[in-house]
Amino acid sequence: MSKVRVLVGTRKGAFVLEADGQRKKWVVSGPHFPGWEVYHVKGSSADPERLFASQNNGWFGQVIQRSDDGGKTWHQPGTPPGEPQKPPSGTAKGESNKFAYDASPQTGKPLTTHQWYDGSQRPWEFKRVWHLEPSLTDPDTVYAGVEDAALFRTTDGGENWKELSGLRGHGTGPLWQPGGGGLCLHTIIEDPK
Repeated sequence: MSKVRVLVGTRKGAFVLEADGQRKKWVVSGPHFPGWEVYHVKGSSADPERLFASQNNGWFGQVIQRSDDGGKTWHQPGTPPGEPQKPPSGTAKGESNKFAYDASPQTGKPLTTHQWYDGSQRPWEFKRVWHLEPSLTDPDTVYAGVEDAALFRTTDGGENWKELSGLRGHGTGPLWQPGGGGLCLHTIIEDPK
């Protein structure tokens, strides 16, 4: 009989719920990352044991976590095995947590702006990952929708992220305004072809 897995992100951490196909008895694992807001937890179609989680904390910032065993253990991609994931300061240090918008090579300043609530122009500023979408065919490729609205991709299991600037560089970008939840890319749907 097939297995059912439900991945849940909450303001108090992440949970993994599993049951057989009849769904009469559930096994609940978690909370993983207690006390952290978990914006999204997503499994890979290419490798069902590989899970990704986007967590955020007002003090420590954005952290990407990966599990290669269905949620039993988690690590920050880019942190070498056996090395502490947090230095004495307590802030996450994995390379997986570096999301940088494309900027001018000459000045280092943002290439584009967007409209703020008051109608003024603001530079794009990374705040958090709202959505993670693993590739349908490659367990190491994942897309991330972030706030301020942009699309990033990793091809090494979450160790390094590169902006796909076509969205943010769209000609209407300077007219985009944030809604009540912020200016975010909160849904990614991959073309199955």
